[in-house]
Amino acid sequence: MTEENVTPQEEPVEETPPEEAVEAQSAKDPVEESPKEKPVEESTDKEPVGDAPAGDITSDDKLWAALGYPIPLIAIIALLLEDKKERPFIHFHAIQSLAFNIVLWVVIVLLSIPTIGCVSILWLITLWPAYDSYKGNYTEIPVITNFIKKQGWV
Repeated sequence: MTEENVTPQEEPVEETPPEEAVEAQSAKDPVEESPKEKPVEESTDKEPVGDAPAGDITSDDKLWAALGYPIPLIAIIALLLEDKKERPFIHFHAIQSLAFNIVLWVVIVLLSIPTIGCVSILWLITLWPAYDSYKGNYTEIPVITNFIKKQGWV
């Protein structure tokens, strides 16, 4: 028997620019994008209310927002610090906690006169919005949230 040397013939390779190669490859085997790869759309609202998606809320944001309710001085400090007041979540809760605390302390003072100071326990009410904001929610306090939005503060 005779052996023949058979060399496989190479087909000419067509060079394509990298962008076209990626598009051609993705057209061949479509792969769904994972949710992390999809671009996040910017919302037109400054702050969502309730359980709406808040975007980029860090644990630091949650902590500052939560501490602003029982300790109003924290909310004031958050509004004075440049990097904190630019964060929408912190800004929303700092303004709301200050308004909430003003209303709460006026009620406490007015009710403590006839009750001889026993109403100061109402301060514990501040723990509810603090806990809710620590969970990452934009807490909506019925009258106060509507008021600060109408004033344009948030």
